Amino acid sequence: MMFFKQLFKYYFIFILFLSCSKNENNATPLIESSSKELTIFHINDQHGRLANFSKIKYIIDQEKEKTNVIVVCGGDIFSGNPVVDNHDEKGFPMIDLMNKVGFDVSVIGNHEFDYGEAILKDRFQQSQFDWVCANVNMNATGIPEPNEYKTIIKNNVKITFLGLVETNGKENATIPSTHPWRVQNLTFEDYRDVAANYSEVKENEQSDLFIALTHLGNSSDERLATNFPYFDIIIGGHSHSKDNETINNIPIFQAGSNLNYLGKLQLVINNKKVESLDYELIDLGKFSDYDSTLKELVDSYNEEADLDGVIGFSEAYHSKSAVGSFYTDALRMEMNVDISFQNTGGVRNSLNEGDILKREIYSIDPFNNGSVTYTMTVKEIKDFLKGSKAAIYYSGIELEQENGFITMYKNQQELNDNISLTIGINDYIPAVYDQYFTQTPSYTSNTTAETIINYLENTTTPINYTQINNYFQFQ
Repeated sequence: MMFFKQLFKYYFIFILFLSCSKNENNATPLIESSSKELTIFHINDQHGRLANFSKIKYIIDQEKEKTNVIVVCGGDIFSGNPVVDNHDEKGFPMIDLMNKVGFDVSVIGNHEFDYGEAILKDRFQQSQFDWVCANVNMNATGIPEPNEYKTIIKNNVKITFLGLVETNGKENATIPSTHPWRVQNLTFEDYRDVAANYSEVKENEQSDLFIALTHLGNSSDERLATNFPYFDIIIGGHSHSKDNETINNIPIFQAGSNLNYLGKLQLVINNKKVESLDYELIDLGKFSDYDSTLKELVDSYNEEADLDGVIGFSEAYHSKSAVGSFYTDALRMEMNVDISFQNTGGVRNSLNEGDILKREIYSIDPFNNGSVTYTMTVKEIKDFLKGSKAAIYYSGIELEQENGFITMYKNQQELNDNISLTIGINDYIPAVYDQYFTQTPSYTSNTTAETIINYLENTTTPINYTQINNYFQFQ
C-alpha cells in the first residue's frame, strides 16, 4: 500500500511539473487577437453612368473571397445619363445595378431629389441597400425615412455609417442643390446643426469604427473633421474630387465622379481604432476584367433607350459656353418668346462636331426641368439679373452693365423699363429665384431638353455658335 501511495505522489508531481513547464514555455498567456480586417469600396457622384458597374462587380467579388467587404456610395446616383434619366422608371437602372453589385449603404445626394417625391419613393422601396441621411425629414410624403445612421456587420466587424447631405440649394432656404419645387414637402437641416448629436454613436453601437458617409463636398468634409472629431474616417461626395487627405487625424476620401474610379480602403482594426490603412483609387478606364452577366444587363439598358437617332448637325466643336448660346436661341425660337435665359450650371456638357444625337442633348440638359413662360417688364428682368447675380446665357436681347446699371437692347435699340417681354426659361430658375418671379407661369408640355430636340428636328440649318458668347453675370 505504501508503494502505491509513493507512486501516486510521484505521478502527481510529474503532472504538475509538465503543467508548470508548459506555462514557462509560453510566458505570455494566450489571448485571442483583437485585430480585424476589412475592405471598404466606395464610389460617389456616378450621375447615372452605367458602363463600369460590370468592372466594379468583378473587383468586389474577387475581394470578397479574401476578406470582409463593405460597399458604400457617397450620393448623386441620378441625373446625367439619359439612359437612366429617361427610363420608363426614372433612375431604376442605377438601383438595379447597385443591388446586383451588392452595395450595403448609400447617403442621399442632392440629385436624388431631381425626379420628385413619388419617383424617389419608388426607388427607395426598390433598393436592397440601406439609405442614410441624418439631416432630412421626409415628413408625410410617403418616402421611406432614411436611417440617420446604420451599423453594418460583416462577420466579426461592426461599422456604423452616419449620412449627411449638403443644403446649399437656395439662398433663402435650407435645401439641397436640386429643383426647389421637388423638395417643398421635405425638411432639411444644415449638417453643422446636427452633427454634434451623434458624438456617442460609436460607443452606443459598440462599433469598431464610426464613419461619416457624406454628400457635402471636400471643404465641408474638412470642416466636419475639424469641428466634429469623433469620426474614424470620412467618405464623401458632391465636389467630384479625388481626395486622400488627413484632417485633424481623420482620413478623408472621395473617388472623383461619373464612375471613372473605385476607391478601396484596406483596413486593419484593433481595439476599435484603425491600426493600418492602405488606400487605392482604382482607375476603371485602365481595368479590363468585368462581370459578363452585369455587362449584358448594361448593354440591354443602353440598347432599349434608343438615343442614337440623328436630329441635327454641328459644324464645329462647341464648348459649354457656346452650347449655352445655342441652347437659349433654340429655346426662344421653339417657345416663340421674346427672350430666353438658361442658368450656366444647367448646361452640363459640350457638343461635338458632326451629327447631333438625342443622347447628346440629354447629356447637355439632364435635369428634366419643365419649360415655362413669363411676361415681365424690362425693369423686372433687370431686377432679377441685378439682385440674383445669377450667371446666365441669354438670347433675343443684348445686355450691357456699367457703374452698377444694366442696359438692355433689342435690335440695337435700348428698351424702356416699362416694356413687357415674354420670357422662356426652365422652371428651375423661377423656383430658385422666386422673389423675382412672382407670377404663375405658363407651362408647355415639354421639358427644356425635349424643346431643344424638337427645335433641331424642325430645322435643317447646321449649328455653329463658336463665335457667339451670350453670357451675363451682374458684377
